[in-house]
Amino acid sequence: MASFFDKLRARAEAVDSLLCVGLDPHQSELEEDSAEGAFKFCAKLIEETKDVAAGYKPNAAFFEAYGTPGADALERVLKLIPKDIPIVLDAKRGDIGSTSEAYARAAFETLACDSVTVSPYLGGDACAPFLKDPTKGVWVLCKTSNPGSADLQTMEVVGGKPLYLHVADLCCNTWAKEHNNAGLVVGATDVEALRRVRAELPHVWFLSPGVGAQGADLSAALHAGLSADGFGMLLPISRGISKAADPRAAAEAFRVEINVQRAAKRSKAS
Repeated sequence: MASFFDKLRARAEAVDSLLCVGLDPHQSELEEDSAEGAFKFCAKLIEETKDVAAGYKPNAAFFEAYGTPGADALERVLKLIPKDIPIVLDAKRGDIGSTSEAYARAAFETLACDSVTVSPYLGGDACAPFLKDPTKGVWVLCKTSNPGSADLQTMEVVGGKPLYLHVADLCCNTWAKEHNNAGLVVGATDVEALRRVRAELPHVWFLSPGVGAQGADLSAALHAGLSADGFGMLLPISRGISKAADPRAAAEAFRVEINVQRAAKRSKAS
C-alpha cells in the first residue's frame, strides 16, 4: 500500500501544486458564529479550491471550540474532501504512550485523516504510536513559524547545533527510520532554518506555514526549502485565501507563484 508521502507526491504532480489550503474557521470570518457556520465556511473553501489544492489542513482547535457540534462539523468537513487529496489534521498532539495511542486512533481511524501534526517535546515514545502505520504521515514540529519559536527551538544543544536540527535528525533518522513516514514542520518565516534542515535532510518533506498573514518571503522560503527536484515542501495558506475577495483566484495565484519559484529551483539544480 502506498505511503502518505507517495499519496502527497502523486497529488502534487497531478495538479502541479504544493499549495495546502488551511481550513481555519476563525470566529471573525464566519457568517454565523456556530459549528454550522464553521462547516459552511470550510465547505465553500473546499469547493472553490479543490482543483488546485495539493492538500487540506483543517485546524482541530477551531472545531473543538464549538464542543460536540464542532466535532460533528469537522467530521462532515473531512468527508467533503476528495479522496485523492491528502489531509493534514493540524492538532499538534503528543503525550505519554497510552494517550498518544488514543490520539493516533482518533486522527487516523475515527477521523480517517492521512496525516497529523505532532509535538516531539515528550520524546520518541510519545511519537511512536503515530508512526506505527506506514500508510499514515506524521508532521513533527521542528522550527515553527511563530516568533516565540526562538525561545526554545534555537537553543544550542550538545555539539553546538540548534535544538531544531537535533529534533530533525532524531525524528527522521531514528524515530521514523522503520517506515520513513515523518515530515517536519519548518516555518516559511525562518529561511535560515529551512536551509539548514534541508542541507541535513535532502529528501524529507516540510510542512511550511507562514505564507500570507504571517508575512513570510515566499520566494526566499522556497529557494531554501525545496528539494532539488522542486518538491519536498507543502505550503499551508489559510487567511491569505479565505479572506480574499475571490478565494479561488487567490489560491490559483499562490499556486502559480509557487510554481515560478519551483521552476527556478529546478533550473538552478540542473
